[in-house]
Amino acid sequence: MEDTWALLTPLANLSEPLMYDSFLPSSNESSGAGSGQPPNATDSDFHQTSTVVITILYFVVCIVGLCGNALVIYVILRYAKMKTVTNIYILNLAVADVLFMLGLPFIALQLALVNWPFGLSLCRVVMTVDSLNQFTSIFCLMVMSIDRYLAVVHPIKSTRWRKPRVAKMVNLAVWVVSLLVNLPIIIYSGLISNRDGHFCTIVWPEPPEAYYTAFMFYTFLLGFFLPLLVICMCYLLIIIKVKSSGIRVGSTKRKRSERKVTRMVSIVVAVFVFCWLPFYVFNVTSVTGSISSTPALRSTFACVVVLGYANSCANPILYAFLSENFKKSFQNVLCLQRTSVLDEVERSNSQQDKTRMMNDPTETQSTLLNGDLQTSI
Repeated sequence: MEDTWALLTPLANLSEPLMYDSFLPSSNESSGAGSGQPPNATDSDFHQTSTVVITILYFVVCIVGLCGNALVIYVILRYAKMKTVTNIYILNLAVADVLFMLGLPFIALQLALVNWPFGLSLCRVVMTVDSLNQFTSIFCLMVMSIDRYLAVVHPIKSTRWRKPRVAKMVNLAVWVVSLLVNLPIIIYSGLISNRDGHFCTIVWPEPPEAYYTAFMFYTFLLGFFLPLLVICMCYLLIIIKVKSSGIRVGSTKRKRSERKVTRMVSIVVAVFVFCWLPFYVFNVTSVTGSISSTPALRSTFACVVVLGYANSCANPILYAFLSENFKKSFQNVLCLQRTSVLDEVERSNSQQDKTRMMNDPTETQSTLLNGDLQTSI
């Protein structure tokens, strides 16, 4: 999350390094230089306390995110029944979130130490991997929304495209696009130095103000606005489809399907916006308005960054625990239930479903048209 590591002070005061100003004590806090006044003890204590709290939050988010997404990856790879098209996209999302979490300890340590002690090479690796997977995660959510749209709105036509082989190719394309989007990070990531030490960030060429401003809008459009626009459009069309098709298959089934999809839509969109909107508001405001860099503001922005990372912790809940198959698989792994018993029950249920559909083609067609076989993640 390359741009999460910084919040610009007002452009008129660009005498300090562009990146990381938000995470470092101001000159007044550290030495009182330039103000003719002694350091403010209250501000210094506040900064130290907030740094400790935010550092702990980073590690908590990292542990929860790694455990949750690692569990998702394990159950998908472990159980053959989990290797569906939707779950292949979920697997890609979980992999991206795991890699996304791996950069958090380095960010937390730099925040705590007010220094980057790991050298230039590791700085470039962390910056590249972190930013790459920020966009990959969001692009995965967008791809999954498109997949939901195809499965519900075009259940028959989309069967030729909604295949595991195609899903794997789409996942590969997501990583390639993310790599291309993050070329600026790959090129310009590096170390800056001041009297306090070295800091891993993006070293923009001259004029740095112009590059930074362009980059803020670049990441806002590709990393938030456009994916969110696609997600909202897909789920809006899903709701319209469910409402119109559900009426034809009976009131009870219509209400059940509509309620299921609506709940999924509200959770996905609300959590996505809740986690990412504050971060991008901060970033866009930093280049379109005037922000006074205060200890409270810097601490608030650091919490906003944590909130963005926390979205990766929410993904296993949103896309896994809402699925009965994932629930059963998680219970099997975490509660050490007998796999053979679960698999036998699933095979029996699957055989009963196939027999019922073969004996009643009309029911099968109605179910497909209503999207009941494709709406659940």
